[in-house]
Amino acid sequence: MPLLSVTDLRTSFHTRNGVYRAVDGVSFSLERGETLGIVGESGSGKSVTCYSIMGLIPQPPGRIESGTAMFDGVDLLHCTPVQSRSIRGKRVAMIFQDPMTSLNPYLRISDQLIEPLLIHEKITKAEALRRGLAALESVGINDAARRINLYPHEFSGGMRQRVMIAMALITKPELLIADEPTTALDVTVQAQILELIKKMQHELGMAVIFITHDLGVVSGLCDRVQVMYAGRIVETSDTRTLFHQPRHPYTRALQRSIPALQDKGAELYTIRGMPPDLSKSLPGCSFAPRCEFATEKCTQGAIALATCAPNHAHACLRAQLGEI
Repeated sequence: MPLLSVTDLRTSFHTRNGVYRAVDGVSFSLERGETLGIVGESGSGKSVTCYSIMGLIPQPPGRIESGTAMFDGVDLLHCTPVQSRSIRGKRVAMIFQDPMTSLNPYLRISDQLIEPLLIHEKITKAEALRRGLAALESVGINDAARRINLYPHEFSGGMRQRVMIAMALITKPELLIADEPTTALDVTVQAQILELIKKMQHELGMAVIFITHDLGVVSGLCDRVQVMYAGRIVETSDTRTLFHQPRHPYTRALQRSIPALQDKGAELYTIRGMPPDLSKSLPGCSFAPRCEFATEKCTQGAIALATCAPNHAHACLRAQLGEI
C-alpha cells in the first residue's frame, strides 16, 4: 500500500476575473522511502498540488473542488482539523521556497525551531532545545549553541534554508515535501543542500516530493518524475527513462532548454509562446499552441495519460498514435 495516494485532485481559485483551474485532475502515488520529482514551468501547478495536500490553500479564494489524498489511511483533503494538526508538521513536513518569508522575523531561531516538538511531542523546553541544537548541527550549522539564539536576518540565505530543513526534519517525518528549496541559492550551496536532503532521507527512511523547474536537480535526486503543464500531468516515468526516452513534446522542450546542453556561443533554446490562461477552457492538449508537432486533432478532445511502457505514461495524442 502506498504511503500517499492522490486521486483526481482539482484545485481552483475563484477571483473577480474568473475561475483559475490551477490543478486539474492530478493523480499519483508515492511509496515509503521513494523520491518523486514534480517539474514544470512556473504556474504549472506544482506547488498548488502540494499546498492542497498540506491544507495550506487560502480559502477563499482557493477551493479544492474534488479528489482524495490518502496518507496512511487518512484522507488529508477531508480529515478533521484535529487529524490534520496531528499529521501536518509531525508525519508530513514541508520545506518552503523562500526561507526569509517563511521564518518569522520577530522570533529567535530557537523559538521557531522547537515549536513542532513542543506541540507534537509534549516534551520540556530544555529537552526541545537540546534536540534543536542537535538538529542545527546535523544540517551543517557551525557554532549552533550561539546561533540558535539569533534572528533570521542574522543568517545568510543558505543558512536560513538549512534552518528550514532542520525545522522540517526535527520531528522525523514520514513524508517531506520540498518546494524548490534551492531556487534562491548559489550553485555551491545548492549542491550542499541537495546532498543534505539525500543524507537525511537515507537516515530517516522518509519519502520525499521534490518540486523544481531544474531538470538537472531531478536527474541526480529523484527515483520517479512527473511533468506538469497547465495544472495537468503530461508525462510520468522513472527518472532514467524520462531523460533517455521522453515521449511528450513538452518534456523534450524542457530538456532542450537546459543551458548546459547548448553549444557554446549558440543561441539558447526557448519554448515559444506563453503558458495558457487557466481561467479559460482548454480543449484538447493544453500544450498544443506552443508545440511544433501539434495538428488540428490535438485540440479537439481531452487527451488522457496513456501507458506506453511499464511505469511510463504520457498525454501526447500523436505519440500515442505512433506519429512522432
